[in-house]
Amino acid sequence: MSLKTDRTFREPISKLTTFFMVMFHIGAVAALFFFSWKMVLLAAGLWWVAGSLGIGMSYHRLLTHRGYKTYKPIEYFLTICGTLALEGGPAFWVATHRMHHQNTDKEGDPHSPKDGGLWSHMGWIITGKAIHASSSELTPYVPDLRKDKFHMSLSKWHWVPQVVLGIVLFIFGGVPAVLWGIFFRTTIGLHATWLVNSATHMWGSQRFLTGDTSTNSFWVAILTFGEGWHNNHHAHPQSARHGLAWYEFDLNWYGICALRMLGLAWDVKLPKLKALEEKSIKIAAIPAQEPELSTVSGD
Repeated sequence: MSLKTDRTFREPISKLTTFFMVMFHIGAVAALFFFSWKMVLLAAGLWWVAGSLGIGMSYHRLLTHRGYKTYKPIEYFLTICGTLALEGGPAFWVATHRMHHQNTDKEGDPHSPKDGGLWSHMGWIITGKAIHASSSELTPYVPDLRKDKFHMSLSKWHWVPQVVLGIVLFIFGGVPAVLWGIFFRTTIGLHATWLVNSATHMWGSQRFLTGDTSTNSFWVAILTFGEGWHNNHHAHPQSARHGLAWYEFDLNWYGICALRMLGLAWDVKLPKLKALEEKSIKIAAIPAQEPELSTVSGD
């Protein structure tokens, strides 16, 4: 699909959302004029906190798919980390992703590349038709989170941790720390996550017959701490492990393993070997049924 037919240009633009997106991109460019390795390390560290601990381990594998269990204080801490990615509160993120899995590449998919590459990357966010946190469309998709007062409160005030972090960075590091730790880091993190929605449905390879356009992408996996093994994920949505082969880098999975070793995670969901074989393109001639999952209990 060409840019001329991309859905982004057929929908009204949300002025407020677009304004903040433009400001963050300008701030990211401005950060380059205050370059230092100290600031680079600061941004990289916060990128890992927000993108790996927050989005990958919490928003995605824990809250959305319940791929493992942990104690509530750990869950809440990881979720606060997720808000630092500026991708909305947990209710919005979880509902949107569950909608994506239910309607992948069909009507109702919030960010299908069939509506255009730009649309799937960020067009769906900056248009007025994007599903916002207060939308009633989200409600049926998050019955579990609606029972949790912390998650619902954080969904409403998800921007507060980012503001607090910005103030702390300014106090201890001045303008350069804010530009690198907030603007540059957040902008890079946003595009990395959006690449999962766009790139891993447009380019890459498929190991499993999932009936959709999901693919595995090594370079997206690197940028998202393991979320780029998207075809693996679509084949086995509940699995806490996305990088199924030894060479498939999955830092988010290593983090979950660390929690399990410390006795802080249990009931970790993994695809059974039989399910892997049945869904493999190399073995199966047709898509298999819903894969079986095994559970690895903590010590």
